[in-house]
Amino acid sequence: MFLPEGKKAARQRLIIAELGLHPAVRTSALARRLGVSTETVRRDIEELTRLGLVSRTYGGAAGRQLGLQPEFQDRDSLAVEERDAIARKAVELVKPGDVLMIDSGSTTARFARILAQAVEQITVITNCFAVAHSLVQGSGVRVLFCPGDFSVRERGVYGSETCAFLQRFNADIAFIGASGLTVEGPTDVETQACWIKRTMLDRAERGVLLLDGTKFDRRHLELVCPLDRLSDVVTDRHPEGGLAVRLTRGGVTLHVASSVTQPEHVDPA
Repeated sequence: MFLPEGKKAARQRLIIAELGLHPAVRTSALARRLGVSTETVRRDIEELTRLGLVSRTYGGAAGRQLGLQPEFQDRDSLAVEERDAIARKAVELVKPGDVLMIDSGSTTARFARILAQAVEQITVITNCFAVAHSLVQGSGVRVLFCPGDFSVRERGVYGSETCAFLQRFNADIAFIGASGLTVEGPTDVETQACWIKRTMLDRAERGVLLLDGTKFDRRHLELVCPLDRLSDVVTDRHPEGGLAVRLTRGGVTLHVASSVTQPEHVDPA
């Protein structure tokens, strides 16, 4: 198989697919299979490692661990264009007067940055410092911040006190993120985060999942909720295979954002 150097997303999906079949792969073998240089494959593996999708090894890569993901600040610097496009698409679902719940995550934080400049007269209940900070920069946004135990790694608050606070309120829409999405539903690596997501979904009329396409068919430690508990998924590309079928059968509305792809560096011949 040959893939041009500019087809980074396709290359990375194939690397992940290979690791779904084999516990580990060599950089040289991937380079031959993809028809690119070993340096290009190393860069792909480094980026996938930062995303928490694979683990870099000596001379290659191994499948990622179900219970690990990069810290918030590392995730926030990756796939910026794609996640900004998702955020802009998600803002279209919000209207003045809405009450929103937004959980803690790098994608939901980007959503909040754009939301603050786009919609007024809304109320937002959140457990995420980055979300709250962005929203108070806008005008006409009321922010209710949850109490709880602060996580430096996730830049949010969690725990039984957080869930109890959320249960006091009703919301029009809950916007959540996740580490992965399978035919069963969204999955995450943090149990404490899963409880917050579930509580928000329970208190909202509409549950919206924001995640980029690299997380399709990725199974992590804990199932957040059944797939049909979601009303909408906002992403940057169409899912394929069984996941696409289950979303349709579950009555989940798919919103696909478009983003402008920038040319990437091509290795010298």
